Amino acid sequence: MRGEILRLYKSVHTWTGIATGMLLFVCFYAGALTIFAEPLSHWASPPIGGSISTEDADRLVEKTLAARPEAAKDFTLRLATANEPARLTWRKSRSDDVVWSATLGADGELRIERSNAFGVGAFVDMIHRTAGLPLDRETGTTVMGVVSAIYAVALVSGLILVLPSIAKDFLALRLTANLKRMWLDAHNLVGVASFPFHLVIALTAVVFGLHEPIYDALDHVVYDGRLPIIMRSTGPLGGAKRDEQKAPMKPVAELAAAVESVSPQFSPNSLHYRDADTRGALVRVVGEDQRFLSRGGGFAVVRGATGELVNVDYLPEKQSGWTAAVSPFFALHFGSYGGEPVRWAYFFLGLAGAFLFYSGNLLWIESRRRTARRHGEQVVQTTASRLMAAASIGVCLGCVCALSFAIVSTKWLYGHVEDVEAWRHWVYHAVFFGAVAFAFLRGAARAGVELAYLAAVGALSLPLTSAVALAAPGLGPWAAADPISAGVDIVALCAALCFGALARVTARRVELGPIDSVWSTRRRQEPAPGAAIPVSSNRCAVAVGAGEGDDIHG
Repeated sequence: MRGEILRLYKSVHTWTGIATGMLLFVCFYAGALTIFAEPLSHWASPPIGGSISTEDADRLVEKTLAARPEAAKDFTLRLATANEPARLTWRKSRSDDVVWSATLGADGELRIERSNAFGVGAFVDMIHRTAGLPLDRETGTTVMGVVSAIYAVALVSGLILVLPSIAKDFLALRLTANLKRMWLDAHNLVGVASFPFHLVIALTAVVFGLHEPIYDALDHVVYDGRLPIIMRSTGPLGGAKRDEQKAPMKPVAELAAAVESVSPQFSPNSLHYRDADTRGALVRVVGEDQRFLSRGGGFAVVRGATGELVNVDYLPEKQSGWTAAVSPFFALHFGSYGGEPVRWAYFFLGLAGAFLFYSGNLLWIESRRRTARRHGEQVVQTTASRLMAAASIGVCLGCVCALSFAIVSTKWLYGHVEDVEAWRHWVYHAVFFGAVAFAFLRGAARAGVELAYLAAVGALSLPLTSAVALAAPGLGPWAAADPISAGVDIVALCAALCFGALARVTARRVELGPIDSVWSTRRRQEPAPGAAIPVSSNRCAVAVGAGEGDDIHG
C-alpha cells in the first residue's frame, strides 16, 4: 500500500480517535458495568424480606391498587426471584421522575416507598448512554450517536492502517524498555482482536443514538408525515381498543400460562399492565428464551380480563421476519444471549475497549516526542500536549472514581436524604469534574498517580461499606449476606487491587521515565545558550538530560 495512503488513514484514525476517545472511554467503562446492572442494583438495595411466592403477586396487585388507585393506569409487576420478592412499580405520570414501589413485608402488610434506592443499574446505564454529559437523556444519547459514527470511521481506518503488518505484529507484545512500542503493540493487539465487537457496538450505537433523527427523516421523505400513525397501528398494542368498564383481572399465573402455552420455553419475569381492572386491560408479559437472540428477551400481549393472546410477534420463538432480523443487533449490543459466559466476555471486552481509547490518547501524546527527535529537534512539551494529557487523565480516571463513589453513596445516603437519585447524580458529577480540575491543576504526571490511587479507594469503598455494615449495623449502610452481593464486593476488591497496581507502575514511570516526557515530574537541565543539541550517528537527537535507564527511543 502506498505510503501516502497509509499516512492519510493514520491521520484519519488519529484525529477521529482523539476527538471521540475520552467520551467513548466513559461509555465503555460504564457499559461494562451495565452488563451486571442487576447485581449492582441488588447490592445497593436495602433488604426488605417478605414473601417471594408467585401467588403473593396477586395479593400485592390487589392491595396496591386499593391503596393507590392511580397506579392502575400503568404499572409493572416484577415477579419474585430466589433473592427478591415480587415488586410493583409505577409513576404518577409519564413526565414524573419519581418511581413508586410496593411490596409485601414479612408480616404480609403492604409497603410503599419511593424507589430511589433501586436505581443504581439505571444510573450506570444513563452514564453509559450519555457519557455522563450534563444533558438530558435524549440529547446526550443523540450526541453519542454522532460520536459513535465517528468512532466507526476510526475503527475502519485503524484496521486499514495495521493491515500491511498484521501478520507480523498481530500477536506481538514486545515487553522491552521501549514503552511506546509496548503500548503500541498492546493497543494494536486489543484493537484487532476485538474489532468485530467494536464494529457491532459502533454501528448499533449509531442506530440507537440517532433513531429519532432517522425516524424524523423517514417520516418527512418517505411516509409524508404518516409514520407515527403507521407505527401505532403496527405496534404491539395496535388495534386494541380501550374499554373502561370495570372487570376483574385474571391471576398472574394464568396470564403467564397463556404465553407459555404458545412458547413453552419462554420464562416470564415481569408483567406490564395498562388500564388494570377494566375490560380493555392489556398486559405485556415480558421474559426470556435463551434459545434466541433478542432485545433483552421478548414479550407477548394478553388481555388482562380474559387471558386472551393479543400479540405474539415479539416472542423470540414467534417473532416476524423483520423483528428476527433486527433483534440480533440488540442482542449483540447488550450481550443478552449465551448466559453468564457471554456476560463476562462482554464485561472484559468493555474494559478492553476503555483501555483502547486510553492507550490511543497516550500514544498520540508520546508520539510527538519521537517526531521531534526524528527531525533533529529538541523535545519540547507544548501547552497543547500537557492539556491533552491532563484531560485524558482527568476524564478517564475521573469517570472511574465518580462511578464508584456514586454507587457506594447510595447506601450511605439512604434514609438521610429524600431523593437519593438526585444526590447520586450530584456525587458523580462532583467527583468527575473535581478529578478533571485536579488533573489540570496538578499536571498529568502527578494526577495520573494520585487519581489512580483514588480509583483504588473508590473501588475498595464497596467491600469496606459491606464490612462496616456487618461490624456496625447502626451506622446506616446494610450488608446482604448472599452470593450476589458478595460477588459485587469481590469484583470491586479485585478492581481496587488493579488500580493500586496501576498507580504504583505510573508512579515508577513518573520518577524514572524519560525526562522529556509529559509523564515525568523531573525537571530538564536546560542547555547553555548557543549549545548544540546532541545528535546521534543516525541523525536523531539524543534526549537532552536523559539519565541512565531513560527511554530515549520514543
